[in-house]
Amino acid sequence: RGPCEIVDESFNLKETLLLSLATSIDAFAVGITFAFLDVNIFLAITLIGITTFICSFIGVKIGNVFGECYKSKAELAGGVILILIGTKILLEGLGILT
Repeated sequence: RGPCEIVDESFNLKETLLLSLATSIDAFAVGITFAFLDVNIFLAITLIGITTFICSFIGVKIGNVFGECYKSKAELAGGVILILIGTKILLEGLGILT
């Protein structure tokens, strides 16, 4: 195990705005999808909110424990996971995967 990375604690407004834009586009797409489906919107909002809170809370706790030593590897793993999830959703939407 090598030495821990130096953590940059600075607040980068540009990165934060880009991440918030990406999240907003995702939420926008979900909202449009819900318009075409017979979904109980209040139940969906509640479940999505609770799930998001729990996952975010756990992610922050794990990040605080492992982030200092494994920051670059964690960023890479997170990116790969998001790309794989996006690819799976795309292939399902195109009918390639069922």
